[in-house]
Amino acid sequence: MTENHPQQTWDKIYGRNEQICVWPWSDLVSMIMRHAKPETQDFRMLELGCGAGANIPFFLSLGVEYYAIESSGVIVSRLHKKFPELEDKIFVGDFTKKLPSGNYDLIVDRGSLTNNKTEAIENCLQLCHDQLKPNGKFVGMDWYSTLCSSYSQGQIEDDWTRINFPRGPFVDAFRVHFSDKEHLLELFTKFEVRHLELRTTKSEFNDDHPVMASWNLVATKK
Repeated sequence: MTENHPQQTWDKIYGRNEQICVWPWSDLVSMIMRHAKPETQDFRMLELGCGAGANIPFFLSLGVEYYAIESSGVIVSRLHKKFPELEDKIFVGDFTKKLPSGNYDLIVDRGSLTNNKTEAIENCLQLCHDQLKPNGKFVGMDWYSTLCSSYSQGQIEDDWTRINFPRGPFVDAFRVHFSDKEHLLELFTKFEVRHLELRTTKSEFNDDHPVMASWNLVATKK
């Protein structure tokens, strides 16, 4: 669990069967196949914040040795029943403080780290750097951009993190971390960022949150 996302809170969310996504994220599939496709039989990977396991079938189809760390014990128990072969490979824990020992070829985060404040993200990225093999890759998806309308709406927790959103898609969020290009590159100073893309959508009917923008990136351990 994390200080930013208390385990008991996520346990309640999953206990109510909320935020249960079971379909792989298409952008993540595309990113992996283009930039981080496994090329060896002993390819080891770690997913940060696997949630209800939406991406697990995709990764298993690639023949990788899959590991994950997730804050909610409730959802991890369900995953152990759904994927009994992964019972010893999906862990309950706080990925901003400690990661399962690995020597991984790939670490993947799809929007979980963005729910932490800057210091916690920096600590997690250091842990990821430590656990990756030389030239191992980190793939980050849906890291929110400062171009999001909500960036100016929440209460400031640190320079890049907002809490207590009065309206919009993050109104029930614990906290959300936003980045511009310079901040992302600063976070990944121990990596070589090899791919970085900004995706922006604008709603013509949502006055509370007209612009949603997020970063997708691929970084290699130096």
